[in-house]
Amino acid sequence: MARTAEGTPGAPHILIVGGGYVGMYTALRLQKKLKRELKRGEVKVTVVDPNSYMTYQPFLPEAAAGNISPRHVVVPLRRVLPKCTVRKARVTELNHDEGWAIVQPLAGPPERITYDYLVMAAGAVPRILPIPGLAEEGFSLKTVGEAIHLRNHVLEQLEVAESTDEVEIRRKALTFVFVGGGFAGVEAIAEVEDMVRDATKYMRKITPQDLRFVLVEASDRILPEVGPDMGKWTAEQLRGRGIDVKLKTFLQSAVGGEIELSDGSRFASGTLVWNAGVKPSPVVRHTDLPLDERGRIKGTEYLTIEGMVRAFTAGDNAAIPDLTQEGMFCPPNAQHALRQSKVLAANIVRSLRGKSLKPYVHGNLGAVAGLGLHKGVANPLGFKLKGWPAWFFHRTYHGLMVPTVNRKIRVLADWTLALFLKRETVSLATVEQPRADFELAALDDAKPRQKAS
Repeated sequence: MARTAEGTPGAPHILIVGGGYVGMYTALRLQKKLKRELKRGEVKVTVVDPNSYMTYQPFLPEAAAGNISPRHVVVPLRRVLPKCTVRKARVTELNHDEGWAIVQPLAGPPERITYDYLVMAAGAVPRILPIPGLAEEGFSLKTVGEAIHLRNHVLEQLEVAESTDEVEIRRKALTFVFVGGGFAGVEAIAEVEDMVRDATKYMRKITPQDLRFVLVEASDRILPEVGPDMGKWTAEQLRGRGIDVKLKTFLQSAVGGEIELSDGSRFASGTLVWNAGVKPSPVVRHTDLPLDERGRIKGTEYLTIEGMVRAFTAGDNAAIPDLTQEGMFCPPNAQHALRQSKVLAANIVRSLRGKSLKPYVHGNLGAVAGLGLHKGVANPLGFKLKGWPAWFFHRTYHGLMVPTVNRKIRVLADWTLALFLKRETVSLATVEQPRADFELAALDDAKPRQKAS
């Protein structure tokens, strides 16, 4: 009899750990391919994720810049997966040999659930290096919450500079440091710089010349995904906008907002954004699944977990062989995650029905990056696009790829309105401490009142 926690006795239970690209798309495919079985209770699918939504991460830089509403870059899992069980919780421990996982819900004690088929799609988290001050001063751009925070924080720094004549305070507030020259770092600094430059139009004391943006990259080029020539062109474009692109440079310290770089530079900055790589979600270390030297789950070309039965994996937490390049692994990007989920779901169905599995093979279709409004770089299928054509291709591609018709329409509406209406550049920093004024009022009311003389 199958090891199940709920549902029809003997019905296979498929546990999907993670509701990101791989997790959500795999569940969507299973929901479609196993429609009858799910309806009759002959198969059960459970998705466990700390969030009850999937984030379309390529849109996070635009959300941080205010081009897209943050709510429009997330997809509610319960709405798109009505035939699956969605649990907003964390998997803290997992033993596949015995077929159980420990789940920590939002409230109450941990629970133990059993399963028959495993899909490990926990994704990745920022790779934080032991740099003094980084953990205290920095933040990344991996979640919609961080996108909202970055937008509010950056605009609040402009308000700080606008409110004072102190030179050092203004200089620190108007200095923005982004570490990491990959897609996340380059798109983030380009979109935010575009927004900030726009915001200075409404400031009396701040001009674009007062701003200082610094991009720090350890290697000798940025955007390696688009090739050396396009990466060099992008660096030149960023420098032409006044962004200081520092190559072969490392962040050495950020204690108290005092930035120290390996090239000897030292300056104060009120904003430090860290996008220098990712690592597999910590949950993979609390399982009995095989890991490689980089902490990734060892996967096969069939998207199964090496040496395991009825166990599958894909996405950022997995090392999947790239059959188009001998000895290489699939890069951790949305392009591969989306296509891997299709093969993964199909292989689970084939396994349930006793059929042989199919390998995952996908050649790279190219890369696209947005660099602010009407600016971009792309190399789709080997064609090199720059400037406005690349920006248009970037928006077209991601507009088509964002999940669900609902989100496509909402994102398109955001972009359409932006053609006719000016960008909002208001800081809503108070939303991060919504009770501050309430608590201040309560303290004020608690003070003894002075009698009028």
